[in-house]
Amino acid sequence: MANILVVDDELGIRDLLSEILNDEGHNVELAENAAQARDVRNRMRPDLVLLDIWMPDTDGVTLLKEWSTGGLLTMPVIMMSGHATIDTAVDAIRIGAQAFLEKPITLQKLLKTVEQGLAREQVRQAAAAYQAAQSGASTTAAVSGNAATPQDNTPPGSQSFELDLPLRDARDAFEKAYFEFHLVNEGGSMTRVADKTGLERTHLYRKLKQLGVDLTKSKRTGN
Repeated sequence: MANILVVDDELGIRDLLSEILNDEGHNVELAENAAQARDVRNRMRPDLVLLDIWMPDTDGVTLLKEWSTGGLLTMPVIMMSGHATIDTAVDAIRIGAQAFLEKPITLQKLLKTVEQGLAREQVRQAAAAYQAAQSGASTTAAVSGNAATPQDNTPPGSQSFELDLPLRDARDAFEKAYFEFHLVNEGGSMTRVADKTGLERTHLYRKLKQLGVDLTKSKRTGN
């Protein structure tokens, strides 16, 4: 279940989208203009926003730009319009919108776009959390004198994750970095890595092979 903010000046569209998304198990908040959208965004920090482009006070693209320049675009935003030009849609994507839905919005298209938006956001958050953990581990290693030397190559997990990928590819990239991180931390011990990740050793070996993890880069303990 996700917290979704629907911003549209048309009552009928707000009610329709709310009904559909509620049926899917999501928690939906509604706003009929930019002022209300700002208030709801600050109050609930939505997981995803469906934002109409043409609104009477402040249009959706202007609000999107406001969030982007103010560091508030921390959630995926899907733009909606029945009259927007291609240039308007492209501008919104450049500013930071994740997708564009043309009205009238079909049920299938709505659910698919929302699902993709939430899935990409989950990957982004997982990658950010992993990188933060890796950064903390690197700092601890440096303090204890165990930091990698320059010739050791970049530690696994310190790379950035490309989010403009199909979900399966993005997930595989994250999982590969995840297992490489634990292999290094556990000195290459498959037993300890299996315990840490909650996988049986046989399953773990298959997973590492599937992801293309190079086990020769980790020091083995023989466990």
